[in-house]
Amino acid sequence: MSERLPLFPLNTVLFPDGLLPLRVFEARYMDMVTCCMREGSSFGVCLIAAGQEVGEAALPHPVGTEARLENWDMTEPGVLSIVVRGARRFRVVGHEVERDGLLNGDVEWLPALPVQPVPAAQAEILPLLRMLAAEAGDRLPPPHRFDDAAWVGARYAELLPISALARQRLLELDDVQSRLEIMQQYLRQHGLLSQG
Repeated sequence: MSERLPLFPLNTVLFPDGLLPLRVFEARYMDMVTCCMREGSSFGVCLIAAGQEVGEAALPHPVGTEARLENWDMTEPGVLSIVVRGARRFRVVGHEVERDGLLNGDVEWLPALPVQPVPAAQAEILPLLRMLAAEAGDRLPPPHRFDDAAWVGARYAELLPISALARQRLLELDDVQSRLEIMQQYLRQHGLLSQG
């Protein structure tokens, strides 16, 4: 069963439990966010596969993340500053562009990744993430779930200086351990972990 969800194609990837600050100024997205505030609903964030953030509706990658409003502020006229938190992952099975240019997707919710501890083989990546989380402050607020392999992998995917396309591939991965192994390999290659 698919569900209708307004989509916000961006040049960034949102992960479940991740925070994303956005500046909203186009009328179609102002209306979408206002509707979410009024109805307590959500929208989908997808990485742009083709097109631009501004102007004509961009073509999204098929896997994205539901975005729920955490807070909002209007510090200047016509610009809404919002912070969203990633919720469920979804796959876009169809979409259409509304008259105002808003992209509406028919989405199927992907199963939540299982909660499991970080395997002993990847435990060496935890101290660095603990340090990064302490330094990130409000950008990575508690609760920190260092005992949840999916959460650990997602936070690394957000924090490491990798391309948006690499982040997208990591979002699409259903294998929690594979994601951790990729992160571990990256950290080793860049001299961020001891070689054991």
